[in-house]
Amino acid sequence: MDHRDEEQETIERALSLFSQNHPCSRRQFLKIGGISLLGISTLGPLLARGEAKAPLIIMEQAQGIVIADPTRCVACRRCELACTEFNDGKASPVMARVKVIRNLHFGPQGPYVGQHGQGNWGNGLVIPEVCHQCPHPVPCANACPNDAIVAKPPLNVRVVDVERCVGCRMCQRACPWGMMSFDAGAGKATKCFLCEGKPKCVEACPAEALRFLPWRDLTDKVPPRVVPTAALPPEKAASCSECHKAKN
Repeated sequence: MDHRDEEQETIERALSLFSQNHPCSRRQFLKIGGISLLGISTLGPLLARGEAKAPLIIMEQAQGIVIADPTRCVACRRCELACTEFNDGKASPVMARVKVIRNLHFGPQGPYVGQHGQGNWGNGLVIPEVCHQCPHPVPCANACPNDAIVAKPPLNVRVVDVERCVGCRMCQRACPWGMMSFDAGAGKATKCFLCEGKPKCVEACPAEALRFLPWRDLTDKVPPRVVPTAALPPEKAASCSECHKAKN
């Protein structure tokens, strides 16, 4: 098996676990992930009728992505520590850009911890969550009122511009996978930026559950984890309606 086949096998194995009982089409992603509240009111009818055409790409595609394989994860959480120790100089899993969670359910009416779609009672699977480096429309970037989330070359990874970020946390409310983090000490949002092409979470994983691979769009394969509650700023909603409107 060559390197390309091995990569594909890893991705397919991970995605098969993520997507059980949770079909999520590109159309659903556009509706749920990129455009919420005000945006949905503008684009919803077009998307529902299937009349919207492919949008213009307003942010360069990322060139890399971290892929997680839940079947290999041993829940040591070294990835979380490596992320914050290297990037922030402190051990703070709550700030980590990779988030490890065990899929458990504590009864029909009790608290649920994990990923919906993994069985009514949970299956105990440990799932490392990673940023998908979304293509356009980028939910966190769209929701930011200060355009503080930008593509940084050479990998075009989506990063938070701390000079523009005001700590409003709208990006956290916009991500369908809950992958935005917040540095309470600095009052700034933060997210995975792939450690400039050498992700420390990947290097620290003893089980090789994380891999750094060329980018591919996973947003239509991994179901949303949360319902976004961020409103699209009016000026961005108007701009989106121009790109996504049906053509005669």
